[in-house]
Amino acid sequence: MDEDIRAEFERLWGAIHAIESKLTANSGVIATVAKQQSIKEFLLVKKPKDDVQRTLLIGYYLEKYRHIPSFNVRDLEEGLREAKEPIPGNINDKVNINIKSGCLMEAAEKKDKLKAWTLTVTGEQLVERDLKKGG
Repeated sequence: MDEDIRAEFERLWGAIHAIESKLTANSGVIATVAKQQSIKEFLLVKKPKDDVQRTLLIGYYLEKYRHIPSFNVRDLEEGLREAKEPIPGNINDKVNINIKSGCLMEAAEKKDKLKAWTLTVTGEQLVERDLKKGG
């Protein structure tokens, strides 16, 4: 039943985005049809199993929902706080694991004088497939 609810939620969320796109295209004005999904709601839907996945999800959320092209350690910490999730002892370690697995890469430029990262296509696809490798 959880999968049915989740599938319906994702279908409705997609429909909302389609309506927003049409309204924007037709009038040049972005209409607020529904409240944007929060970081906490996003994590609850995606169900990360560990801090590495949680870090990847926060980065994805920042890029896709907040339209931030790259993020640094401060952005990740703020996202975790906003989601009311514990901050790992070493976020850079979680980022490095995501880099080694091909999900994140270093951004071309620093952000606020700090190293910044961005998602790779592999990272985007992994999140969009609900963190299931190969599936």
